[in-house]
Amino acid sequence: MKKVVLAFSGGLDTSFCCIYLTKDLGLEVHSVVVNTGGFSEEELIQIEKRAYALGVKSHRAIDSTEDYYRDTLKYLIFGNVLKNGTYPLSVSAERVCQATAIANYANKIGAESVAHGSTGAGNDQVRFDMIFNTIIPGVEIITPIRDLKLSREQEIEYLAKHGVEINPEKAKYSINKGLWGTSVGGAETLTSNQYLPEGAWPTQVTNTTPQTITIDFVKGEPIALNERQIGSVKVIQELQELAQPYGIGRDIHVGDTIIGIKGRVGFEAAGPLILIKAHHTLEKHTLTKWQLAWKDQIAAFYGNYMHEGQMHDPVMRDIEAFLTSAQQSVSGRVIVELHPYRFVIIGIESDYDLMSNKFGSYGEMNEGYTGDDVKGFAKIFGNQTNIWHKVNESVKGQ
Repeated sequence: MKKVVLAFSGGLDTSFCCIYLTKDLGLEVHSVVVNTGGFSEEELIQIEKRAYALGVKSHRAIDSTEDYYRDTLKYLIFGNVLKNGTYPLSVSAERVCQATAIANYANKIGAESVAHGSTGAGNDQVRFDMIFNTIIPGVEIITPIRDLKLSREQEIEYLAKHGVEINPEKAKYSINKGLWGTSVGGAETLTSNQYLPEGAWPTQVTNTTPQTITIDFVKGEPIALNERQIGSVKVIQELQELAQPYGIGRDIHVGDTIIGIKGRVGFEAAGPLILIKAHHTLEKHTLTKWQLAWKDQIAAFYGNYMHEGQMHDPVMRDIEAFLTSAQQSVSGRVIVELHPYRFVIIGIESDYDLMSNKFGSYGEMNEGYTGDDVKGFAKIFGNQTNIWHKVNESVKGQ
């Protein structure tokens, strides 16, 4: 029997793939789940049990959480990346990491084919296919849901015929949880005018008491939460646990998909949104005007290209080098206040703060120049505009 490595999460689509690949295509299925911070140990055990119950030959859980942060999320923080000013790329960044790990695993066990449960109407199909084609060229890619054009109802019916029961209510919403946030897709996100109901959000609002927290950054990386140095991954995880019960970070993103249609997805990402805003505030105090300006432009491209699955293009390494270089003075503490459904950046403390009163206080007092210096500067700075008006007024008068 030919080996196929199946990207497996235990949900509806990948459960269908397990049965279909085994029963209909006669393949030896080796399932793999890539944990990017979205699964607990208990959940991973349940996923493994489900995989074997569905008839896989072997199952493997790959923990890529640290790799995910080091290779991807770190640069999204450096770049303050929010697609369309809203979405922290919770799923797209994760898929790049997962597809890479799955391709490497397929290569390791010598699989003749690799399979994923993407539909034909989303971004993931392109991300997975492109990365597989790059890392394991020549290995067959099998996509049952896409190729058969199946609806969720048809998948549930097929599984029932093979003795596998799926709770239709659970299948109503597609939920993807990871280190960088949780996405939620359902009937409402297929419309342009409906919002997700309260019960659809994975985390319910249980905390309404405001509290103040601190986040410490060193060279752009979050390393401490509330003065406890716990490392970047732990900061993200604990900040998420702390802020998510406030209902912070809930939103619906509307954007352009890789395949050319508009798409909507709900998400909750309290940790990522707070970290990006806190980091950006620290940068505004510690970087120069042109560092900030070029970072904004380059980071926007980086985020869009990552969203489209192009993480293995060498230009991404070039951009990462720039982003890393720009972080050398982005160190300090950010004070944040949490409230129900919102957060407030109170301020920052940093040895690299360019707002230092040694050089003056904006609107109050200057220490580095005189009034005469400003008069001369203003005259020279506006000289070309002044010349343009004089020349054009002269021409108009003829």
